[in-house]
Amino acid sequence: MSVEEFDVVVAGGGPSGSTVATLVAMQGHRVLLLEKEVFPRYQIGESLLPSTVHGVCKMLGVTEELAAANFPVKRGGTFRWGARPDPWTFSFSVSPRITGPKAFAYQVERAKFDHILLKNAKSKGVDVREGCTVTEVLEDSERITGLRYTDPDGNQREVSATFVIDASGNKSRLYSKVGGARDYSEFFRSLALFGYFEGGKRLPAPYSGNILSVAFDSGWFWYIPLSDTLTSVGAVVRREDAEKIQGDREKALNALIAECPLISEYLADATRVTSGNYGELRVRKDYSYQQSSYWRPGMILIGDAACFVDPVFSSGVHLATYSAMLAARSINSVLDGDLDEKTALTEFEARYRREYGVYYEFLVAFYEMNVNEESYFWQAKKVTKDIEHTELESFVDLVGGLSSGEAALAAKTRIAQHSAEFAAAVDQMASGDDASMVPLFKSHVVRQVMQEGGQEQMRAILGEDAEPELPLFPGGLVTSPDGMKWLPHRPV
Repeated sequence: MSVEEFDVVVAGGGPSGSTVATLVAMQGHRVLLLEKEVFPRYQIGESLLPSTVHGVCKMLGVTEELAAANFPVKRGGTFRWGARPDPWTFSFSVSPRITGPKAFAYQVERAKFDHILLKNAKSKGVDVREGCTVTEVLEDSERITGLRYTDPDGNQREVSATFVIDASGNKSRLYSKVGGARDYSEFFRSLALFGYFEGGKRLPAPYSGNILSVAFDSGWFWYIPLSDTLTSVGAVVRREDAEKIQGDREKALNALIAECPLISEYLADATRVTSGNYGELRVRKDYSYQQSSYWRPGMILIGDAACFVDPVFSSGVHLATYSAMLAARSINSVLDGDLDEKTALTEFEARYRREYGVYYEFLVAFYEMNVNEESYFWQAKKVTKDIEHTELESFVDLVGGLSSGEAALAAKTRIAQHSAEFAAAVDQMASGDDASMVPLFKSHVVRQVMQEGGQEQMRAILGEDAEPELPLFPGGLVTSPDGMKWLPHRPV
């Protein structure tokens, strides 16, 4: 058969695949993306983080299209978690890296969100081919050289490329060609049972778009508003309680809802969707894992192909798009002759492993239910090794996808606000009527951090005024000004 030649071939058209393909094509390289399904298609993982919306999606050029899609605005998160009996809420605006009017993310219907990213890849010059199933990874001696795939008409085709990207998720077996082993966590081995409901209750404004995460005896629930009326609801149960989701899924989900009074309350007047893409009750294995190798010469794993961590902080799309951005920088640097492959991909793997490790280590502590939220804030500061910011800021940076400190992921805006006015606003919020926020703002440490955060926001600046970037690791690389490549660090 004839062999097509590209600089990069990507297997998988989800957020990681479309992101890496677009960022490489934007640098003028020839990119082929192969997707086995035809978009739009159903996918779980609907809650985004600010780092994706205002960082990666800004680089991709889709922020206006996302805004026009009218996805629910997510201003933080609300948890019924830990020792406190009442729900507690955090706001993304606490972080000095997410200042001003961009202190939000979106709750998205993944069929729509993923389709936006894939169409954008086409518009940026990526050769996107849907209905194409990758059947084999090709190699020559020590290097991966391309892919073999079946097109929509059933024909076998072959493509060669300098780089093969596995963005095919956690179910395909392409990742095994990188070598090494997939190491599963003994701590996070859960199962999720989930479906969709119409007419569920909403949190009080302005946090009606927040994800609500509720711990109960058998595990925890997610409750994600996807529109004014549609809600994604899922129960994540421990492996030892797997029998609770076996058998009749309708009865199993109803029984789990009955176990959790807060979710029962929010679904009291709701009805489950029973037709269309949202009509099926689905079960997913939420086992956390990471591959012992993220790359080999000629091949890179991104997104769930490389690792997956417990979804309580909605980190899935963040890890997917962040890893894609890191991989794109490495590929662009190598294809342009700026860096050798080992140097560039060592930086990619180190940063991606660090991001995964921060979430994993913090989540282990977050599952300690006998402490209050201030203990979680302190633990976030510890695992991120953040010496600049206070405990709550470290927590919000972590759950907002910004603990790496990468300027390309931040959403800073210029503001002109006196710290005294900010302090007064915090005091007013603490004395307000919003029951979901009062416990948080009455906490001394939270109010102190909010006021300090206001002072940080006054110093938040953009572009040419920003401080020079430092390597994330000793002897490591830094990001080019446009965020598209790596550069050697040259201290002034």
